[in-house]
Amino acid sequence: QVQLVESGGGLVQPGGSLRLSCAASGSISSINIMRWYRQAPGKERELVASITRGGSTDYAVAVKGRFTISRDNYKNTVYLQMNSLNPEDTAVYYCHAITYNAGVFRNYWGQGTHVTVSS
Repeated sequence: QVQLVESGGGLVQPGGSLRLSCAASGSISSINIMRWYRQAPGKERELVASITRGGSTDYAVAVKGRFTISRDNYKNTVYLQMNSLNPEDTAVYYCHAITYNAGVFRNYWGQGTHVTVSS
């Protein structure tokens, strides 16, 4: 079992920045990849960024060059640094982990944190 707790959301003006955090606990060693998703009102959940156990990262086209995903293995925390935010980034942001153990993959989700970009 893995528990994920997001924090860092809030209201920010266009052009501003926020850093989201996702603290993981439980079976940390079984986590293969961690991702940030977001879901805007009336839209489907979409993948924003991912980071593997080895540190490889990937980004959605819409956020590439503005968002940075990183991890602190000592704190068991993954971050999403979001710069140059615009109103289209308004969404609930979810942390997601994929674990692999004894031949089984499992998915875990955090509760989400709201990000609102508005003047």
